[in-house]
Amino acid sequence: MTITNDIRYIGVNDHQIDLFEGQYRVPNGMAYNSYVILDEKIAVMDSVDRNFGAQWLDNLKAELNGRKPDYLVVQHMEPDHSANVALFMETYPEAIVVASRAAFNMMKNFFGTDYADRRIIAGENDSLSLGKHTLTFLTAPMVHWPEVIVTYDALDKVLFSADGFGKFGALDAEEDWACEARRYYFGIVGKFGPQVQALLKKAAALDIQCICPLHGPVLSENLAYYLNLYDIWSSYGVESEGITIAYSSVYGNTKAAAELLAQKLEEKGCPKVAVNDLARCDMAEAVEDAFRYGTLVLATTTYNGDIFPCMKEFIHHLTERGYQKRRIALMENGTWAPMAAKVMKGMLEGCKELTFCENAVQIKAALSDASRAQIEALAEELCK
Repeated sequence: MTITNDIRYIGVNDHQIDLFEGQYRVPNGMAYNSYVILDEKIAVMDSVDRNFGAQWLDNLKAELNGRKPDYLVVQHMEPDHSANVALFMETYPEAIVVASRAAFNMMKNFFGTDYADRRIIAGENDSLSLGKHTLTFLTAPMVHWPEVIVTYDALDKVLFSADGFGKFGALDAEEDWACEARRYYFGIVGKFGPQVQALLKKAAALDIQCICPLHGPVLSENLAYYLNLYDIWSSYGVESEGITIAYSSVYGNTKAAAELLAQKLEEKGCPKVAVNDLARCDMAEAVEDAFRYGTLVLATTTYNGDIFPCMKEFIHHLTERGYQKRRIALMENGTWAPMAAKVMKGMLEGCKELTFCENAVQIKAALSDASRAQIEALAEELCK
């Protein structure tokens, strides 16, 4: 793939993987992106997952036309991007590795060496001339590891964005960008909204015509769309009007209540209602919906004087990612001593700018006229 006259794609598609990072379902695989800049000097931008080292080096060799690379720029030390650093340095013994100081500390842990005699430490606004191309490095700590840098090529106006603007899915899979980019962002980067905001401010000062991430497609059209989404996501804003209902149900009664609420909301004209059965759905999809829409309904059973485990896991996913600026409604079920609403509200106490609905729903074992009336009242409140 040709990105510009001098920048070529040398990454790989992984269709062997089923769970990215051992937890995120990737039915369409994963792309590990790497790029090479061909100039008077040659720079390779990141490596790929350890299972694809030989293919990656073959892709690189095909673009070199007998030349040898001068630099390997390591923007991020997570192994899906750095696993083949040592292989590259052995293959090209005259090459120099360029990375942040923190990244070299990590290389010592990963590879047993920090390449003290073959390295350039890249700090904020440091630059590296390749000839026509000058690379400028910007630090991006905790987006989403502490050693991360991104790289700007002023000649072609390309931002190499590390894990920023990445998505799940191999490059040969046809799918909507936003859906899998959103699930990727909130699953992996979402905790670090303030750090992403800081990086977006740095990027705003650059003339960017193309974004080359470490996962997902190269972005070269309508960049304002992608930048706007990242601004919304990292500031915890509401992306779309809608309501997420997340429920767990032991014997089907809480499920019936959640589905009845969804029916009432749709009848009243709510623009979007996303219903997630937390015991069966992709948890990352449920987290994505909770951050995408402005209202979240939590419905679960009292369980061992607490709440059902998958609901507890779901709320933990939200709180550890800085969940905020949302409206919350609570539905609880308990045959003899309902505790779920109290527990759920307590788990959310540390979240900023949450507004709890006046109406709540309490089910005692199964739906009754009283709990149906509560669902009707809650639906009215949510649709105002």
